[in-house]
Amino acid sequence: MGAGALLLALAACAQQPSEGIGFGGQPPAPQGPVQPKPEQERAPVSGAAVDASALPEGYPRQVWTQDGESVVVATGQEGGCSHVRAELVEQTDARVTLALIEETPEPPKMCTMDLRYPPVAVRLDAPLDQRQVVLEQRDVKVPA
Repeated sequence: MGAGALLLALAACAQQPSEGIGFGGQPPAPQGPVQPKPEQERAPVSGAAVDASALPEGYPRQVWTQDGESVVVATGQEGGCSHVRAELVEQTDARVTLALIEETPEPPKMCTMDLRYPPVAVRLDAPLDQRQVVLEQRDVKVPA
């Protein structure tokens, strides 16, 4: 019985996935939402490297990186019952396009009249380096 358990344990170890890991490979990027880091761990992206021309007037335009430039973080805007999230639209050799999506419940309900400016983040396939960050903003209705 002990030999059977040992054989089963060895077989389980031998079937571990090897995608992206091995000699010189990188482990896969963690999945799920990315959490913005404290201010002292941020690297601001210069104003010239950010195209925020598609954002509405008065929308925040702060952008920074973290985790060795592999994560781009922007200040979003939400209020009342709405919530903002970031979505990576495109990443090329020249630019990274980030959509700031404000989700509002439908049908509408009673909400507070306040504005909040939370940081929202996306993970890139490669560090930002010299690429331009393009910001877009979208409003979407979500079921209440």
